[in-house]
Amino acid sequence: MFDHVSIGVADIARTRRFYDAALEPLGYARLSDGETSLGYGEKEVGLWIGKAAKPVKPDMESGLHFCFVAKDRKAVDAFHAAALESGGRDNGKPGLRSDYSPTYYAAFVIDPDGYRIEAYCGK
Repeated sequence: MFDHVSIGVADIARTRRFYDAALEPLGYARLSDGETSLGYGEKEVGLWIGKAAKPVKPDMESGLHFCFVAKDRKAVDAFHAAALESGGRDNGKPGLRSDYSPTYYAAFVIDPDGYRIEAYCGK
């Protein structure tokens, strides 16, 4: 349905370090790199991140989050570890979420700007 999603951040260098580390275990890389914008994806950019004067203020009660597909459970685990090591905060350790589905394996993190992100594998 979506071609891409864009978010605004306060500090592009901090965000670059975080997303480079967090998305690498999932097989996603920085495909576009500029002074004020970054683009991440596997073959094409699906996540655009730009420096913004007024980034949307994260709200833990809004329900807003971004979920990245992982190839396997090991990648979900590695995403979570890399995200925490690069400045993210835990928002749900890797594990099965059987209330979602019997095979829903995911981990949840809050990025340095306060956005909630998730890595998910359905195997």
